[in-house]
Amino acid sequence: QVQLVESGGDSVQTGGSLRLSCAASGYTYSRNSVAWFRQAPGKEREGVAAMFTAGGDTYYHDSVKGRFTISQDNADNTIYLQMNSLKPEDTAMYYCAAAKDQLAAPFWIPGYNYWGQGTQVTVSS
Repeated sequence: QVQLVESGGDSVQTGGSLRLSCAASGYTYSRNSVAWFRQAPGKEREGVAAMFTAGGDTYYHDSVKGRFTISQDNADNTIYLQMNSLKPEDTAMYYCAAAKDQLAAPFWIPGYNYWGQGTQVTVSS
C-alpha cells in the first residue's frame, strides 16, 4: 500500500522559512513526476512545484519562483519543499503528490495517483 506522509507545516511570520517533507512508503521516487500542491479555503487546488525524479527537471508556479525549491533525497525516499520569504498569500494546506509515470503537464491533477494527507502552512503579516 502506497502512503505519502507530509510534515513540516507550521505558523510563521512574513519572510520566514519552512521546509516541508513528503516521505513515501510502498513507493519509490524513480522516473516519475512528483509535485507539491496547495489549497487555500475557498480556492481551487493549485500546483506549486513539481519535478521529474529521473532527470531532475523542476517546474514552479510563477508566484513562488525564486522562493520555493523542490528536491529529493533518494536515500530517504523523501521529497522536500523548501519555502523561503514566505508571504501571507502562501497560507494554505500543502499536499504532496506522486504519479506512476512522468507527466507531460506537471501540474495536471488527474495525473497524480497518490496523495498525502496535507500539512498546514500559515503565514501571518
